[in-house]
Amino acid sequence: QLHLVESGGGLVQPGGSLRLSCAASGFTFDTYGISWYRQAPGKERELVATITSTGDRTIYADSVKGRFTISRDNAKNTVYLQMNSLKPEDTAVYYCSTYILSRKVRYWGQGTQVTVSS
Repeated sequence: QLHLVESGGGLVQPGGSLRLSCAASGFTFDTYGISWYRQAPGKERELVATITSTGDRTIYADSVKGRFTISRDNAKNTVYLQMNSLKPEDTAVYYCSTYILSRKVRYWGQGTQVTVSS
C-alpha cells in the first residue's frame, strides 16, 4: 500500500528556516515525480514545488522561488523541502504528493503544519 508521511513542520519566526521530509513507501519511488503542496486556512491548496523522478529537474511556485529548495534521496525513498527566509504568508499545512499514472490516482500524505510567526 502506498504511503507518504511528512515530518519536520513546526513554529518558526519570520526569516527562519525549516526542512520538511516526505518518506515514501509502497511504490517504485525512483520512477515518480514528487510534489509539495500547501494549504492555508480559507485558501485553496496550491503547488509549491515539484521534482522529477531522477531529481534532474525542479519547478517552483513564484512565491517561493529563491527561498525554497526541493530535493530527493532515492536511496532513502525521501523527498525534502528546505525552506529559508520564511514569511508569515508561508503558514500552511504542507503536503507531499505523487500521481500514479497507471492508476490515475493522486496520492497525498497527511500533511505537516508550518507556522511562521513572531
